Amino acid sequence: MKTAYFAGGCFWCIASVFETTPGVLDVISGYSGGDEAAPSYLDVKAQKTGHRETIRIDYDETVVGYADLLRVFLDNVDPADPDGQYVDRGRSYTLAVYYETPEERETAEAALEALRLATGGPVYIALERFRSFYRAEEYHQHYALRHPAEFAEEMAKSGRQKSQTPT
Repeated sequence: MKTAYFAGGCFWCIASVFETTPGVLDVISGYSGGDEAAPSYLDVKAQKTGHRETIRIDYDETVVGYADLLRVFLDNVDPADPDGQYVDRGRSYTLAVYYETPEERETAEAALEALRLATGGPVYIALERFRSFYRAEEYHQHYALRHPAEFAEEMAKSGRQKSQTPT
Protein backbone atom coordinates (compact mmCIF):
# COMPACT_ATOMS: atom_id res chain seq x y z
CA MET A 1 0.00 0.00 0.00
CA LYS A 2 1.14 3.54 -0.84
CA THR A 3 -0.16 6.91 0.32
CA ALA A 4 -0.71 10.22 -1.46
CA TYR A 5 -1.78 13.60 -0.01
CA PHE A 6 -3.71 16.26 -1.95
CA ALA A 7 -5.42 19.47 -0.84
CA GLY A 8 -8.27 20.09 -3.26
CA GLY A 9 -10.51 22.62 -1.59
CA CYS A 10 -13.44 21.15 0.33
CA PHE A 11 -12.28 17.70 1.41
CA TRP A 12 -15.81 16.29 1.11
CA CYS A 13 -15.86 17.20 -2.56
CA ILE A 14 -12.42 15.96 -3.57
CA ALA A 15 -12.61 12.82 -1.39
CA SER A 16 -15.75 11.71 -3.21
CA VAL A 17 -13.88 11.58 -6.51
CA PHE A 18 -11.25 9.20 -5.16
CA GLU A 19 -13.62 6.98 -3.17
CA THR A 20 -14.73 5.35 -6.43
CA THR A 21 -11.34 5.32 -8.17
CA PRO A 22 -10.14 1.77 -8.89
CA GLY A 23 -7.10 0.89 -6.79
CA VAL A 24 -7.93 3.36 -4.04
CA LEU A 25 -8.26 1.49 -0.77
CA ASP A 26 -9.28 4.36 1.51
CA VAL A 27 -9.64 8.13 1.52
CA ILE A 28 -9.25 9.99 4.81
CA SER A 29 -10.18 13.64 5.27
CA GLY A 30 -7.84 15.75 7.35
CA TYR A 31 -5.50 18.71 7.57
CA SER A 32 -1.95 19.37 6.34
CA GLY A 33 0.36 22.28 5.67
CA GLY A 34 0.17 24.13 8.96
CA ASP A 35 2.29 24.17 12.09
CA GLU A 36 -0.34 23.64 14.79
CA ALA A 37 -0.64 20.09 16.11
CA ALA A 38 -4.06 18.44 15.97
CA PRO A 39 -6.06 21.37 14.59
CA SER A 40 -9.85 21.41 14.74
CA TYR A 41 -12.14 21.86 11.75
CA LEU A 42 -13.47 25.14 13.09
CA ASP A 43 -9.97 26.59 13.51
CA VAL A 44 -8.84 25.39 10.07
CA LYS A 45 -12.00 26.76 8.42
CA ALA A 46 -11.50 30.08 10.25
CA GLN A 47 -7.97 30.26 8.75
CA LYS A 48 -6.33 30.18 12.20
CA THR A 49 -3.87 27.31 11.72
CA GLY A 50 -2.30 27.58 8.26
CA HIS A 51 -3.57 24.09 7.38
CA ARG A 52 -5.39 23.12 4.22
CA GLU A 53 -8.26 20.67 4.05
CA THR A 54 -6.39 17.64 2.71
CA ILE A 55 -7.14 14.06 1.81
CA ARG A 56 -4.93 11.06 2.43
CA ILE A 57 -5.32 8.44 -0.26
CA ASP A 58 -4.25 4.89 0.53
CA TYR A 59 -3.85 3.03 -2.74
CA ASP A 60 -2.65 -0.19 -4.31
CA GLU A 61 0.15 0.80 -6.67
CA THR A 62 -0.29 -2.42 -8.65
CA VAL A 63 -3.73 -1.09 -9.71
CA VAL A 64 -3.28 2.68 -9.85
CA GLY A 65 -0.12 4.76 -9.94
CA TYR A 66 0.76 8.08 -8.36
CA ALA A 67 0.70 9.79 -11.77
CA ASP A 68 -2.83 8.46 -12.33
CA LEU A 69 -3.96 9.85 -8.98
CA LEU A 70 -2.44 13.22 -9.87
CA ARG A 71 -4.38 13.22 -13.13
CA VAL A 72 -7.65 12.53 -11.28
CA PHE A 73 -6.83 15.32 -8.83
CA LEU A 74 -5.99 17.85 -11.55
CA ASP A 75 -9.15 16.98 -13.49
CA ASN A 76 -11.31 17.81 -10.47
CA VAL A 77 -9.97 21.16 -9.27
CA ASP A 78 -9.74 24.70 -10.63
CA PRO A 79 -5.98 25.34 -10.83
CA ALA A 80 -6.48 28.95 -11.94
CA ASP A 81 -7.99 30.04 -8.61
CA PRO A 82 -5.36 31.39 -6.19
CA ASP A 83 -7.75 32.03 -3.30
CA GLY A 84 -9.60 28.75 -2.77
CA GLN A 85 -11.94 26.50 -4.69
CA TYR A 86 -15.31 27.54 -6.01
CA VAL A 87 -17.35 29.11 -3.15
CA ASP A 88 -14.84 28.05 -0.49
CA ARG A 89 -12.32 30.84 0.09
CA GLY A 90 -9.12 31.18 2.09
CA ARG A 91 -5.87 29.28 2.52
CA SER A 92 -7.57 26.23 3.99
CA TYR A 93 -9.27 25.70 0.61
CA THR A 94 -6.26 26.34 -1.64
CA LEU A 95 -4.66 23.58 -3.68
CA ALA A 96 -1.55 21.61 -2.80
CA VAL A 97 0.24 18.41 -3.67
CA TYR A 98 2.26 17.08 -0.75
CA TYR A 99 5.09 14.79 -1.83
CA GLU A 100 7.00 12.28 0.29
CA THR A 101 9.67 11.03 -2.12
CA PRO A 102 11.88 12.57 -4.80
CA GLU A 103 9.98 10.48 -7.37
CA GLU A 104 6.63 11.91 -6.26
CA ARG A 105 8.08 15.42 -6.43
CA GLU A 106 9.40 14.87 -9.96
CA THR A 107 6.09 13.38 -11.10
CA ALA A 108 4.12 16.27 -9.61
CA GLU A 109 6.49 18.89 -11.07
CA ALA A 110 6.07 17.36 -14.53
CA ALA A 111 2.27 17.23 -14.19
CA LEU A 112 2.07 20.84 -13.00
CA GLU A 113 4.34 22.03 -15.81
CA ALA A 114 2.24 20.14 -18.38
CA LEU A 115 -0.87 21.79 -16.92
CA ARG A 116 0.76 25.24 -17.15
CA LEU A 117 1.63 24.63 -20.79
CA ALA A 118 -1.84 23.26 -21.60
CA THR A 119 -3.71 26.15 -19.98
CA GLY A 120 -1.31 28.90 -20.97
CA GLY A 121 -1.88 30.57 -17.63
CA PRO A 122 -0.78 30.44 -14.03
CA VAL A 123 -1.39 27.31 -11.99
CA TYR A 124 -2.03 27.93 -8.31
CA ILE A 125 -1.16 24.55 -6.86
CA ALA A 126 1.47 24.48 -4.15
CA LEU A 127 3.99 21.65 -4.28
CA GLU A 128 5.22 21.03 -0.75
CA ARG A 129 7.15 18.38 1.10
CA PHE A 130 4.79 16.36 3.28
CA ARG A 131 5.26 17.14 6.98
CA SER A 132 2.18 15.96 8.84
CA PHE A 133 -1.42 14.92 8.45
CA TYR A 134 -4.10 15.23 11.10
CA ARG A 135 -7.26 13.20 10.64
CA ALA A 136 -10.40 15.33 10.60
CA GLU A 137 -13.27 14.73 12.95
CA GLU A 138 -15.25 11.54 12.29
CA TYR A 139 -18.20 13.48 10.89
CA HIS A 140 -16.09 14.43 7.85
CA GLN A 141 -14.99 10.90 6.96
CA HIS A 142 -16.62 9.40 3.84
CA TYR A 143 -19.15 12.22 3.94
CA ALA A 144 -20.55 11.71 0.43
CA LEU A 145 -21.15 8.02 1.06
CA ARG A 146 -22.66 8.48 4.53
CA HIS A 147 -24.75 11.60 3.76
CA PRO A 148 -25.69 11.45 0.05
CA ALA A 149 -28.58 13.95 0.19
CA GLU A 150 -26.60 16.53 2.16
CA PHE A 151 -23.60 15.99 -0.10
CA ALA A 152 -25.67 16.52 -3.25
CA GLU A 153 -26.97 19.78 -1.77
CA GLU A 154 -23.42 20.87 -0.89
CA MET A 155 -22.26 20.11 -4.43
CA ALA A 156 -25.12 22.14 -5.93
CA LYS A 157 -24.24 25.11 -3.71
CA SER A 158 -20.47 24.79 -4.12
CA GLY A 159 -20.16 25.79 -7.76
CA ARG A 160 -18.48 22.51 -8.70
CA GLN A 161 -20.31 21.55 -11.87
CA LYS A 162 -19.24 17.94 -12.28
CA SER A 163 -21.56 15.43 -10.69
CA GLN A 164 -19.59 13.62 -8.01
CA THR A 165 -22.46 11.95 -6.19
CA PRO A 166 -21.51 8.33 -5.53
CA THR A 167 -23.56 5.64 -7.21
